[in-house]
Amino acid sequence: MRFALIWSEVAQGLRRNVSMVVSVILVTFISLTFVGAAALLQLQIGQMKNYWYDRAQVAIYLCNGTVGSESCVTGAATEEQRAAVEAQLSSSTLAPLIEQYYYESQEDAYAKFQEQFKGNSLVDYVTPDLLNQAFWINLKDPSQSDVLQESFAGMAGVDSVVDQRRFLDQIFAVLNTASITAIGIAAIMLVAACLLISTTIRLSAYSRRRELGIMRLVGASNRFIQTPFVLEGMLASLVGSLLAGGVVVAIVQFFVQGYLAESQLGFSYVSLSDALLVVPLLVGVGVLLAGLSAQLSIRRHLRV
Repeated sequence: MRFALIWSEVAQGLRRNVSMVVSVILVTFISLTFVGAAALLQLQIGQMKNYWYDRAQVAIYLCNGTVGSESCVTGAATEEQRAAVEAQLSSSTLAPLIEQYYYESQEDAYAKFQEQFKGNSLVDYVTPDLLNQAFWINLKDPSQSDVLQESFAGMAGVDSVVDQRRFLDQIFAVLNTASITAIGIAAIMLVAACLLISTTIRLSAYSRRRELGIMRLVGASNRFIQTPFVLEGMLASLVGSLLAGGVVVAIVQFFVQGYLAESQLGFSYVSLSDALLVVPLLVGVGVLLAGLSAQLSIRRHLRV
């Protein structure tokens, strides 16, 4: 097989269909950028889960006597009830499960509330008596929070037992939905790219139908005839894939690491090495889909 002749046919086909080739590049670029963004988002969600789930606490809120609830019909928790909760936490049953715990008074909770909502008008309407005393517990294994739920549910003076992981699950569910949405959009765009590649190859083959007829007359094999068309689709998709990879790397380098990482939220973000792992995936997906689309299209055209 003469490679020089094949590459000359590829160059000729690209020149004849510049507008369609540019369209393929743009559609591939946009769709694979969505794929890359979704992959990075999944990596970030994984890092955030590892960080926050290990630090998630269980809060045992005591009755405050001001805000009524079904568990606090007898009023505010007494000192004896608070001591009973602490004794239960230090018992031989629960102590092996607990890494550490601390008590937070209403005044401590109010000071934390003021710091957290500083500048918010809500601070003017909240007083310490509206907040709960609480025990904050760090478990050695956060997945064992159900043990605390069972131990303190219905205990005198206990308003509620809250596992912070419930709130984290809701946040991560939203992030996962966003990631799935990005993947769905990317899938639709990839289908559009495949159809566009198929159309481009057919138009290119039609514009060179006389040349193809001559090649067949002189005994050229189907493989020799098909290869330039397949390479055209793969090259156009390769350019789009590399552009998408460049955008993914730029997002991580300049936005994630250059901007978000400076916010100092206390957990790690996806790094440049993570982005560089995604780039080969984008290139592989783009080139593979383009090659398959072009191969199927030109084989079907030659059969006709």
